[in-house]
Amino acid sequence: MSDLLLKFNEVVCGYGDTKIIHGISGGVKKGKTLGVFGRNGVGKTTLSRALIGEIPTISGGISLNGTAIEMMPSFARRRSGLGYMSQTGMVFDNLTVRENLSLASSSASPEKYFETFPRLAERLDQLAGSMSGGERKILAFVRLMMEETTVAILDEPSEGVQPENIERMQDCIVEKQETGCSFILIEQNLNMLMAIADNYLGLDSGRTVFEAAKDDCQRDDLLSVIAV
Repeated sequence: MSDLLLKFNEVVCGYGDTKIIHGISGGVKKGKTLGVFGRNGVGKTTLSRALIGEIPTISGGISLNGTAIEMMPSFARRRSGLGYMSQTGMVFDNLTVRENLSLASSSASPEKYFETFPRLAERLDQLAGSMSGGERKILAFVRLMMEETTVAILDEPSEGVQPENIERMQDCIVEKQETGCSFILIEQNLNMLMAIADNYLGLDSGRTVFEAAKDDCQRDDLLSVIAV
């Protein structure tokens, strides 16, 4: 486990006095993807929010590149290279597509992604709030891909996105992995998980119920977690 770029150990967290996550451990190596999955309401988003610093941990540790970050505020974790695409509220609806892209914490140009997602280029001056849910997902995805992240956490990026664009997302993730960026992919879309993830972490009721490397399990093993 010492070679994990992002590592979380026995994390306990929740909202107020209500514990949602009960001692979950895991992590991801450089240039790899950890797929986190499970039914709705089992704690996947809560875990991601604890990792990014949007909610505090009650106990447990989180480290990035060997440095403890569980006490860092969210903005400091972002500066340290931890990126995040939330499941909802992922873009600023009252800003245009161009303005949303300009908020990426990087000087990188979105031009390369316009070739992959040409609809964005066509809608640069359109308010993000007037776009479909799937289009807003793509906008948020591209903005995160532009950033210079060490680890990027994606919460349900395929939700509402057309199949051909999901495949394009997958290609972008694989390309960025080759630069050394790691991903935590939170998904219920097993096709996307199996196309990208190197390791799997299955959750139920805020606890780990499944953990395996890609080569050590089959689709039915993942289905059994979602069907619990």
